[in-house]
Amino acid sequence: MDAPIHPGLPFVGNTLEIARDPLAMFGRLFQRYDRIVKINIGGRNQYLVFRPEDAKHVLQENHRNYGRSPAFLILKRFLGEGLLTSDGDFWRQQRRLAQPAFHRQKIALLGETMVQESAAWIDELAQHDLTTPVNTSQAFMDVTMRIVCKTLFSTDVTGSDALDGLSNALDTLNRLANDSLLSPIKWPQHWPTPRNIRFRQARERVDKLIYSLIADRQRTGERHDDLLDMLMYAEDEENGRMSEQQLRDECVTLFTAGHETTAVSMAWTTYLLARHPDVLARLRAEVDATLGPYAPGTLPSIAAFRAMPYTLQVVQEGLRLYPPAWAMSRMALGEDQIGPFRIPKGDTVLVSPYLLHRDPAHWPDPDRFDPDRFLPEQEKERPAYAYLPFGGGPRLCIGNQFALLEMQILLALLVQRFDFQPANTRLVRPKPLITLRPNRPIELHLTARP
Repeated sequence: MDAPIHPGLPFVGNTLEIARDPLAMFGRLFQRYDRIVKINIGGRNQYLVFRPEDAKHVLQENHRNYGRSPAFLILKRFLGEGLLTSDGDFWRQQRRLAQPAFHRQKIALLGETMVQESAAWIDELAQHDLTTPVNTSQAFMDVTMRIVCKTLFSTDVTGSDALDGLSNALDTLNRLANDSLLSPIKWPQHWPTPRNIRFRQARERVDKLIYSLIADRQRTGERHDDLLDMLMYAEDEENGRMSEQQLRDECVTLFTAGHETTAVSMAWTTYLLARHPDVLARLRAEVDATLGPYAPGTLPSIAAFRAMPYTLQVVQEGLRLYPPAWAMSRMALGEDQIGPFRIPKGDTVLVSPYLLHRDPAHWPDPDRFDPDRFLPEQEKERPAYAYLPFGGGPRLCIGNQFALLEMQILLALLVQRFDFQPANTRLVRPKPLITLRPNRPIELHLTARP
């Protein structure tokens, strides 16, 4: 059986509709169609699925029939063949090499660095003029950059023009890639268009810095407790260690994923807390009971953060409402069937965590901010693939536990030191770029706690 088709315009299909407001369009499709709908974006047939069991089929049960979609070719232009964009046997080899770096014991070691960098950032924040609103969107970009540079490269970014340039270049690449994804006209990469020139210049800046960091480490032979060291010395029995190109691609992928997505998620979570003082009060009570009052020069242990279940629930609920990866796509390598519906070879299936996270069948009153949804007894009642902030199946984000711990640490230390309220009454709305950013910077009033 063929899937129902959402009507579109001649030649451009549904491209203009999704370019105007992807989230609103997805919401309309969810209301209108039952299980799956066929749409046309940029001349390609795509099938948007609405049920957790169908997301599980694509991402886990029949994952070998689904590869990275053509949309990933744009990301591959600056991420290279990293874990996010590679496929097949090469991806499996890279995953085996990288996996040990994200074991629980390694994350606990990196977590100590997260605590140190987070505490130093909060000390600096306390010195600012807090009579004016704080741009938390930018503030979290700053601290997550500090953390990812220290955990990835053992490099201090404070006052580093080169690493600031890396962040700016990656932001440029992110935005240009998003523009290319939505553009109905795909210019060849080698044409000297303004967009292609900016893309190439930004990538060159990224490559120059990353390759220099790798070369310095190889030349000195120094060992560090960081991700670069773990990746450099990881070995596969068949293929040995990663090449410089592979190291570059994995470093850029980890930097991008570990920097922007965590920062955006933290900004959304604090925005939600500022608008829900009852949740903030309950979170503060747990933080105070576990960490106690702030004591200069004293840093909590990783075990303390892992002993705060409500803090984790707050993080999880923020990720439910505003998942950084709001949509993911997979191309059918062979013909498949989802329920009674045929998926032709070469067409793309879309899975949207943003939609799945707002399905009232699994999330009653889905727009309400309620961390108790993640109590153990509540989680048991839901299908596993109703919640996909980090994807699912074999390609589940390798850094998911790293990101969750980092967010718990940042949130707990921030709540220990500050109260916060919205800077104004204007609603912030999601802006779906490659990640789910706010449509304007999130600003909060911070007040130092006595």
